[in-house]
Amino acid sequence: MTVRVDVEPDLLRWAVGRAGWSDEVIGQRAPRFHDWIAGTRPTLKQLEDFAHKTHTPLGYLFLSEPPEEDVPIPDMRTLGNQAVRQPSANLLDTIYRCQSRQDWYSDFAVRHELPEVEFVGEVDTSAPPEFVADRIRQDLNFDIGERAAFRSWEDALRQLIERIEGIGVLVMVSGIVGSDTHRKLNPEEFRGFALADPVAPLIFVNGSDTKAAQIFTMIHELGHIWLGQSALSDAPMARMTEQDAELWCNQVAAEVLVPIATIRTEYRGQPTVGELERLARKYRVSTLVVLKRIFDAGYLRWDDYRRYYATERDRVIDALSRNSGPGGGNYYYTQPLRLSRQLARAVIADTLEGGTTFRDAFRLLGTRKRETFDNLATELGVG
Repeated sequence: MTVRVDVEPDLLRWAVGRAGWSDEVIGQRAPRFHDWIAGTRPTLKQLEDFAHKTHTPLGYLFLSEPPEEDVPIPDMRTLGNQAVRQPSANLLDTIYRCQSRQDWYSDFAVRHELPEVEFVGEVDTSAPPEFVADRIRQDLNFDIGERAAFRSWEDALRQLIERIEGIGVLVMVSGIVGSDTHRKLNPEEFRGFALADPVAPLIFVNGSDTKAAQIFTMIHELGHIWLGQSALSDAPMARMTEQDAELWCNQVAAEVLVPIATIRTEYRGQPTVGELERLARKYRVSTLVVLKRIFDAGYLRWDDYRRYYATERDRVIDALSRNSGPGGGNYYYTQPLRLSRQLARAVIADTLEGGTTFRDAFRLLGTRKRETFDNLATELGVG
């Protein structure tokens, strides 16, 4: 017997909004959606399939009205009285996955008596950003002279990840939810977040953003770790923010990457494309970060800066779209970046030593096969 169920139309609309579906996607993945909205009752099997495709807990669809889902960490994206729209399923699932991995690593650190990361919560927003930025550059060995050896800002990003993990912070960079290539993260919704913890601080950076923007976001989130604060961020470089912590972290990130004293001696007076690219090569950052520092140094008014920024951002995005190659890549290279190489090594080693079950290891590593586990171990040099 076919079982049909009652479901409120608002819940169906809420589920597709949460999943980020356009009308075109709705037509492709739920062709009977509009019939259900009009009053036709879906079968239980159809509703289960709809819940699975929209990544919605099935029980939510039997409520009388859409639930209010809050981001489980402080949300720093709100600007003034402008409300941030409901968090997407992709964002929520990404935070929950990272929290689960952080919980495991925190327990691992305690069991193995790893020391606390000393700089977590070391300062507050009253600390001069220049002072903290100098400390970060020293701890990471990431000053301008050191960066001269990097081939590009893409190389700088890879080096930065390794160095942040080297001082005790888990770094995860991914443009998708878990290993699901169909669930792409939207950098317009968020650019990164920080999960503060004394022994397992974690930074997540949205890998769908440009690599140059990821560098700024990574240092911005590291600023939140220094404050000892968990936070969801959009790390805005071309918008004002009323969040003290966001403003402070932006200032720290900018100062780490391009010290204000050096830009005042290096800048040649006009923000032309050639000048921005010259300085970007010197500092191994994006031209947008260079433009931000030219503004910070007082060489541009706010309205002019926003105009230049919009033009340069469009130019950068256009260049990336023209020069981008085919997608894909080596899974055994990209997966450790998505997971944090430090965490992946710990999970594999602890599993081989009997401290973690293979079932839990597969969940943490995002795999279902022993062969994939073994190949990851080889890639990471754990055995």
